Amino acid sequence: MTRTDGYLLDNRQAEAAERFDAFATLFDPTTFRHLETLGVGPGWRCWEVGAGGTSVVSWLAKKVGPTGRVLATDIDTSRVAAAGRPPVEVRVHDVGAEEPPGDGFDLVHARLVLVHVPDRERALRSMVAALRPGGRLLVEDADPALQPLLCPDENGPEQQLANRLRHGFRQLLSRRGADLSYGRRLPRLLREAGLRRVEADAYFPVTSPACAALESATVRQIRDELVSGGVATHEDIDRHLANVASGSMDLATAPMISAWGRKA
Repeated sequence: MTRTDGYLLDNRQAEAAERFDAFATLFDPTTFRHLETLGVGPGWRCWEVGAGGTSVVSWLAKKVGPTGRVLATDIDTSRVAAAGRPPVEVRVHDVGAEEPPGDGFDLVHARLVLVHVPDRERALRSMVAALRPGGRLLVEDADPALQPLLCPDENGPEQQLANRLRHGFRQLLSRRGADLSYGRRLPRLLREAGLRRVEADAYFPVTSPACAALESATVRQIRDELVSGGVATHEDIDRHLANVASGSMDLATAPMISAWGRKA
């Protein structure tokens, strides 16, 4: 497939805030559980990569307290700028193209970021390099190829339409350079990067109001690309959005795989 430049899901679009809220509802409990287990606490120096929204940044800021530091970076910081007060610093940074914005971090975390980064190998090396000896890395990324359906229970025309649109969405992501099977490789990649005590698990929402909110915001955000790419008509999309709003379908997300380890 031909690669099209540019991130498909731009943070500056109106629907981005709805997507970040849905991600927070769906995935914050898993992320916070892992961060708690890793021991994040007062005085820690943390780098939140591809921060996007504010929920994880704000949680980290409370944990590290006034003696700690949270550096929140993204290529577009418009949605996280409001969190930019001590101990949080917000900085524009491209993890896949620039040198690390510092070193000696106790924690580096990225959620649903590297799957979209063209040079994700460089990004991962950068994140590891930024850790102090004994520092923790937590990378959480989707693996849409493991579970490609929006409706795993495809029991009627509404679900068939939903899955057709999801397939089109995945094609659009691939054309923009996303790696749809990245999540499953994280444990191996962390070990190959020299991290020790690597572990991983996965979280897979099967049905939730937040899944419906995420789907609605995403489809509205990429409506024009779906139509211009021949995936669906505007009438198809209007019908799908009405089906989503009705609450009559069980909507799932791709599994989010979390992998973590320590720098030697």
